[in-house]
Amino acid sequence: MLFSLASSASFGLIYFVTPLLQPMSGEAVWAVRALVSLPFVTVVLLVSRDWRLVTEFGARLRRRPVLILGMLASSALLAVQLWLFSWAPLNGRAMQVALGYFLLPLVLVVVGRFLYKDRMVWWQWTAAGLALIGVLYELMRIGGVSWETLTVCLGYPVYFVLRRAMGIGHLGGMWWDMACMIPFAIVVTVFAFHDGTLLDVNPTLWWAAPLISLFAALALLFYLVASRLLSMSMFGLLSYVEPALLLVASLLIGERITPGEWFTYGAIWAAVLIIVLGGALELVRARHRGHSG
Repeated sequence: MLFSLASSASFGLIYFVTPLLQPMSGEAVWAVRALVSLPFVTVVLLVSRDWRLVTEFGARLRRRPVLILGMLASSALLAVQLWLFSWAPLNGRAMQVALGYFLLPLVLVVVGRFLYKDRMVWWQWTAAGLALIGVLYELMRIGGVSWETLTVCLGYPVYFVLRRAMGIGHLGGMWWDMACMIPFAIVVTVFAFHDGTLLDVNPTLWWAAPLISLFAALALLFYLVASRLLSMSMFGLLSYVEPALLLVASLLIGERITPGEWFTYGAIWAAVLIIVLGGALELVRARHRGHSG
């Protein structure tokens, strides 16, 4: 639980401090984070003696070259999410991304039901229905849901499904995702810093950008450790802490919920509350049955 909370708090803090990296673009922030994250993940895999996860999938790629297409798709999907997380706080779109993270667990519940035939109980259906009402209201109000929100809440499920299908739902798979990004990250970084303009405007970038990127990699490690140590139910419940902190960070950096958006946010927050309360009750019942047994 502490690892999960530390991960959520870290991501919320990163969201809050990202504007300090201006005038870096979202693309430049993403590139530096990718360049810092790969060596960090490599060290973690070596220290934890899990490097075999990387080599085993590398052997699979040699045996079945068609998997390279899936690997490139997986890397591209993750790259888009990491870029959006870097870009949004710099461009006044942090609230829209936070809303996507609120919707994500609800979408995953529905994906699990229809794709993997997971059982859904009444309160999960109720929560999904409330979230749908909020989305439909937004469609009627402005003719659509923001692309940032849709990218998060629909893009991540595609990424998770692809990773499961390829059997790389572990840190070794993450290493391959990051490795595929590196050539593009190098090009973007060189293009952003080659003339020295960014450092002239903000001299702290030479240490702040790598330091914040390292902190982001550490937050990701906390997240992965929590996913291994916690039950799926508890991990799912605690996953709602992060979008709540992202929302707080969005408000602190000056963004606001407009009057017309309150109904949409209210419906989705009500859905989240039902999921959290229902999941907590399920955990209590499961623990009670365990003690009774």
